[in-house]
Amino acid sequence: MYLTKLLSTKVAVHSFVENLFRSIWGLPNSKAPLAVKYFFDFLDAQAERKKISDPDVLHIWKTNSLPLRFWVNILKNPDFVFSDLEKTPHLDGCLSVIAQAFMDSFSLAEQHLDKHSPTNKLLYAKDIPQYKQEVKSYYKLVKDQTSISSQEFKIFLQEESKKHQNEFNESAALRELCKYMLRYFSEVSQKLEQTDAPTRLKEDMQNVKELFESVKRSGWC
Repeated sequence: MYLTKLLSTKVAVHSFVENLFRSIWGLPNSKAPLAVKYFFDFLDAQAERKKISDPDVLHIWKTNSLPLRFWVNILKNPDFVFSDLEKTPHLDGCLSVIAQAFMDSFSLAEQHLDKHSPTNKLLYAKDIPQYKQEVKSYYKLVKDQTSISSQEFKIFLQEESKKHQNEFNESAALRELCKYMLRYFSEVSQKLEQTDAPTRLKEDMQNVKELFESVKRSGWC
């Protein structure tokens, strides 16, 4: 009886959930956002550099980087985006079911469900295979899309920055960078040495550290 009620609820919200999922992995005009395309191409390049040819590895990299790192967090915590939304314990439970279905759509593992499986898994059991195919198609379409250069991406970021130039608190951002630089300077320097980073990069980093230290003494950060 409990499962029947859950299924009835699922039917009532199903179209909304599907529209949500497909707005995430859909491609308006068959083009991914520039940031997604650029980042996925970066991961493809890293795989080629490391001589990784297993497509499952790339699928996992991309899934862990964007859908599971970013989108699941928004799905489970819409109040991060909509500040006027109150997330009650009941709503939290419902959102967890939807987020689980979303995560299962990106999983490469086959689901083997039976009557003893968790209810939240059973609710979307028939939908997940179709979602998985759509996800694979999404990754392929992004990969096949014409690559963008670093210069094009830089221009895109500059244009996006201009749209929000009155919203960005530069002083607060610099203070956070200052704290991060001073806290992890030794670890980052060591990593640069291990990877044979250009001397110019190490010098620039040292100069930035000294600059931050000077402003820290003035009580700025």
